[in-house]
Amino acid sequence: MNDRRFTGARTLVVLGALLTFGALNHAILGKENIRRGGEPVYLRLAPVDPRSLLQGDYMALRFELVPQLEQARGHDNTDAAARWREGEQGFAGVALDDEHVGTLADATAPATIRLRYRIRNGQVWLGTNAYFFAEGDAQRFSGARFGEFRVDRRSGEAVLVGLRDAALKPL
Repeated sequence: MNDRRFTGARTLVVLGALLTFGALNHAILGKENIRRGGEPVYLRLAPVDPRSLLQGDYMALRFELVPQLEQARGHDNTDAAARWREGEQGFAGVALDDEHVGTLADATAPATIRLRYRIRNGQVWLGTNAYFFAEGDAQRFSGARFGEFRVDRRSGEAVLVGLRDAALKPL
């Protein structure tokens, strides 16, 4: 009798592990598909801060689109918790110029793509807020002026794939 319970429990553990790994692999494949076939979109960076003592070298990212979107949503930084629900999701209409540089869409620049965002810690989050790189490469990335994303046109999901300089050249 105990052998049956042990076998049943083992079967449940194996099935749970298979489901977990299956879901994880599905999510990874989805991001890889966006990286390979997504629409290129370049978003201007606000001032950045390279270096983390605990995590190694990385660049904290803040995109110029974020405060524009926060302002458009009526966010005035006085009581973020009262206005925004943690985990809330939405879509920003983004206008792309000829070089695929994105700005918040408005009456003069209609949306050409939508970008999904989430609310994290009371702020708009566009998929990432950091770019990690090898230790000692901080100088190489200090000239970053754009985040390079690939965006799935259907879902609006964005994946950061690199950083670009002021001339949109890869770093």
